[in-house]
Amino acid sequence: MESRVKDPSLASRGREQLYWAERNMPVLMEIRRRFEKEKPLVGQTVAACLHVTKETGVLVRTLAAGGARVVLVPSNPLSTQDDVAAALAEEGIHVYAWRGMSEREYYNAIGFAISFYPTITLDDGADLTATIHKLWHGVKDESLNYVAETAGGVDVEKLVAGLRGGTEETTTGVIRLRALKKAGKLVYPIIAVNDSYTKYLFDNRYGTGQSTWDGVLRATNLLIAGKVVVVAGYGWVGRGVAMRARGLGARRVIVVEADPIRALEAVFDGFEVMPMDKAAEVGDIFITATGNVRVINLGHIFKMRDGAVLANTGHFNVEIDVAGLERVATAKRRIRPYLDEYTLPGGKRVYLIAEGRLVNLAAAEGHPSEVMDMSFANQALAAEYLVKNKLAPDVYKLPDELDREVARLKLKTMGIEIEEMTEEQRQYLSSWTLGT
Repeated sequence: MESRVKDPSLASRGREQLYWAERNMPVLMEIRRRFEKEKPLVGQTVAACLHVTKETGVLVRTLAAGGARVVLVPSNPLSTQDDVAAALAEEGIHVYAWRGMSEREYYNAIGFAISFYPTITLDDGADLTATIHKLWHGVKDESLNYVAETAGGVDVEKLVAGLRGGTEETTTGVIRLRALKKAGKLVYPIIAVNDSYTKYLFDNRYGTGQSTWDGVLRATNLLIAGKVVVVAGYGWVGRGVAMRARGLGARRVIVVEADPIRALEAVFDGFEVMPMDKAAEVGDIFITATGNVRVINLGHIFKMRDGAVLANTGHFNVEIDVAGLERVATAKRRIRPYLDEYTLPGGKRVYLIAEGRLVNLAAAEGHPSEVMDMSFANQALAAEYLVKNKLAPDVYKLPDELDREVARLKLKTMGIEIEEMTEEQRQYLSSWTLGT
C-alpha cells in the first residue's frame, strides 16, 4: 500500500493550503533550498508521526527535497487535514491518515509507518517511538494487535538495527522518553526538539496560546470578555493560554498548578492561583495544559456551574475524565461541531470541546505557520544531525548552535538586525582575569 487518505480528490485544495503555509515559513524554505542542493538525507527513510497539517506538509516536503523517503502518519486521530493528506499522497509521500480515525485505524497507521523500516523517526507524543520499544521489549498491549495488521511480520531486530535515531516534538512525549531512558529501556537515540529554545519559548507559548483559543472560539463562539477562565498548568503552554485569556478580556484568569515555583511565577505574573477544587466552583471555561491524567475529575465536574465549558490543550485526552463523564451523564448530545453537551444528575449541564482531545488541532488548524516555521526547522536540522552523527541511545537536546541558527534565520527573514559583539567584548566574556 502506497498511501491511504480519505479523499484523493481534495489534493488541489491541499496544494493551496501548502502554498499558503510555505509563504509563511521562510526559515524552513531556506533550509529546503539548501537540502535540495546538498541532499543530506539520501538513503534515509523518515517515518513522521505528526499532526497531518499544512505546516507538517511543508516539513515533509523539505525532508523529501533532502533525499529522504518519507512516510507520514498522524499523532492524533482528530487532527488530520484531509486535503493536505491528499496533496502529499499525490506527490509521492507515503501517507496513512484521515480525520476521525478510530483507535484501531490510528494504530494501523503506526504499523504502516513501521512496515517501511524507517531509519529516522519523527514523533509528537512518542506513540511511534513507544510502539517500536514495546515490540522490542515484548510488551503485551492491545494496540500492538492493530499495529500488526499493517506492519505484518516486521523483523523487530532488523527494524531497531537500522534506526539512526529519532526526534520528539512535544513535552508529553519527552516525559515518556525520559521515563523510558530512566528505566534502562531506550534502544535508540532521541533528540528532544521540544527542548530547543526556538521551539518551546515560541511554539508552546505563542503558538498554543493563540491556537487554543482559536479552537475554543470555533467550537463555541462564546465571548471571552467577562468570563472566569481556569488554566490547569503553568508550563510554557499554560503561560500562553493564560496570557491570551487576559488579552481577550477575561474577567478573572485562575491558574491551577502543583509546582510551587511555577505557581509563584503565575502569582508574580498577575494571575490568581488556587487548587482545582476551589477553581471548579467559580470557573466558566476550563483549559487543561499539564500532560497529566485526570487533572479535572468527576468531583471537580460536579462542583462546576451550569454551562461550564471544558477543553484540553495537553497532548493526550487523559487530562479531563471523559470516561467518567460519559458514565455518569444522564444525557449527551452534540450541539455544534466539536461541542458535546452532557447533562449531569440533577439537571446541570457541562460542555466538552473536541471529546477532550487536543483542542487547537481537533477544533481548529493548530499553530500558525509562522511559529511552526521554527519548530519544524528544528525537526529538519535534527534529522540532518542524526545522519551526520552516530549517537548512543539517550535523550539529547539539539545543539545550541543549531538552535541559534534557527533564531538567526528567523530574524533575517523578518528583516530584523541585531547587535554584534566587538572582539573586546568577546574576550571579556571569555576571560576570568578581567573584572573590576
